[in-house]
Amino acid sequence: GWFTPKALSPAGVEATIDDFARAAGLAQEAGYDGVEVMGSEGYLINQFLVSRTNKRTDEWGGSFSNRMRLPVEIVKRCRAAVRDDFIIIFRLSMLDLVEDGSDWSEVVALAQAIEDAGATIINTGIGWHEARVPTIATSVPRGGFAWVTEKLKPSVSLPLVATNRINTPEVAEAILASGKADLVSMARPLLADPEFVNKAAAGTPELINTCIACNQACLDHTFQMKRASCLVNPRAGYETELNYTPTLSPKTVAVVGSGPAGLACATVAAQRGHKVTLFDKSPFIGGQFNMAKQIPGKEEFFETIRYFKHHIDRLDKNLDLKLGIEVSAGDLTGFDKVVLATGVTPRSLKGMPGFDHPKVISYVDVLTRRKRVGSSVAIIGAGGIGFDVAEFLLHTADAHPAPPADAFSAPTLPQTDSFLNQWGINPDAMATRGGLLPSDRAGKAAATRKIYLLQRKKGKLGAGLGKTTGWIHRATLQQGGVEMIGGVKYDKVDDVGLHLTTKGGTPQILEVDTIVVCAGQLSETSLEKPLRERGITPFLIGGAHLAAELDAKRAIDQGSRLAAEIETASPEKVGELVAPLGMAGWLFQKFTERKANK
Repeated sequence: GWFTPKALSPAGVEATIDDFARAAGLAQEAGYDGVEVMGSEGYLINQFLVSRTNKRTDEWGGSFSNRMRLPVEIVKRCRAAVRDDFIIIFRLSMLDLVEDGSDWSEVVALAQAIEDAGATIINTGIGWHEARVPTIATSVPRGGFAWVTEKLKPSVSLPLVATNRINTPEVAEAILASGKADLVSMARPLLADPEFVNKAAAGTPELINTCIACNQACLDHTFQMKRASCLVNPRAGYETELNYTPTLSPKTVAVVGSGPAGLACATVAAQRGHKVTLFDKSPFIGGQFNMAKQIPGKEEFFETIRYFKHHIDRLDKNLDLKLGIEVSAGDLTGFDKVVLATGVTPRSLKGMPGFDHPKVISYVDVLTRRKRVGSSVAIIGAGGIGFDVAEFLLHTADAHPAPPADAFSAPTLPQTDSFLNQWGINPDAMATRGGLLPSDRAGKAAATRKIYLLQRKKGKLGAGLGKTTGWIHRATLQQGGVEMIGGVKYDKVDDVGLHLTTKGGTPQILEVDTIVVCAGQLSETSLEKPLRERGITPFLIGGAHLAAELDAKRAIDQGSRLAAEIETASPEKVGELVAPLGMAGWLFQKFTERKANK
């Protein structure tokens, strides 16, 4: 149940400090080379530092010298509990990104006091978890907060660590070479590829499976009480359960479709020793990722396509890639195993008057620029795709059709200056408390068009978006003036625009130029029936298996798990090829369902 919080007693403060020191001593005894004291991100130590949360009137509150006593005493006692050569890293919140956070003079004073107390290294903490500013999502520029670390360097002599959105060796090396920091820290990139450092050291960075900062299988999982894993590396967290052992009975495998599911299945099967032919009617691999990479805030999805391309090139003895070929059932009769990873087709508004009006187009038409988009747009469907399309149209002034982009052309990545301006971060580094500009000075990019985002369901739009990124998408659209309307009934489309009924029963006409349908998808399984007629039972994976919201995490996981056991797997049980939920995840799911049904 709930409880009323109370201030930690002076004895409790002392006990907490001793707990840190005891933990450091135990870590040394266990054979560790060092510990990191978590003094940032709005946790307990950070809460003592700032007046927004520290309301104490004793020796642990009031003046800044009192407020910083806790972290300083923790480092002192940790140092006293361990050898002189034992590493003590202190993660210091250099940019709180909340109102009434630390100012820069306090950051410097704390860093100097931490150095005097016996720390070995200072790591950079960026933002409280309560901050309404992205700090680790894809929309954050690569190395976008290294400038904060650089600003502290003249004030201390300890090595400083830069952090947040450092996901390639090139980004890391640029930070170090420029002198912005002495070290860099990474976490999620090592989930994406545990061989990151080895590949960089070997001079093969192109083989790194790059973290795309999506948070879908790592951080989002922790909020759902699931095991932390990785969208681009489903073995993360399952290393002893999901094994790609060399096969003892090689098969010939046809995989149709080179989207996320097909790429994962084909490469894992080939890696295990099967002879794989990967077909796609497109001239490029990547499937829906080629559209995703165009969405502002999802540019990193390009890296997954790039990784798979290099992976395929290295598997050329076992993997034959055939692009620009639309296969028939007859083309697949000679294979031992056939996998359909043929994805989805957009659902239409068929049945609604005016569903075929020229104003009505699909999200595929928009993201491939096959059709023109006007200056006023209604988007039907506010799931992940609807939000993506709104984001794309909000930042894409060019409404003219264009040829499909080359899958291997990298999109333009977010730039630090524009990011800081968009989110109201003070580029003078904490001339204001918490590093935030007054809300009326935060920059807002001019919207390129008027956008309505609509859904049939009542309640908050985008409720199914990830916990760690959904709020960012909503905030970005609000910054751009996107009007979000839930609980609507779509009546018809005509030359005037979209006719609908609001949740209050009031008729309304949105006089828009374009209506973009993002109302779900249908599995593309047209090859299944002719294959079965020839006595071939194919495996259906990814969108071809389940066409609910496009789910790259499930697609890559399912494709990988099928390939790991394709010799014995049953096409009828492909739905069971998912990461186990676990007891904690199951309980959380049941609790959430029960809460929703109340």
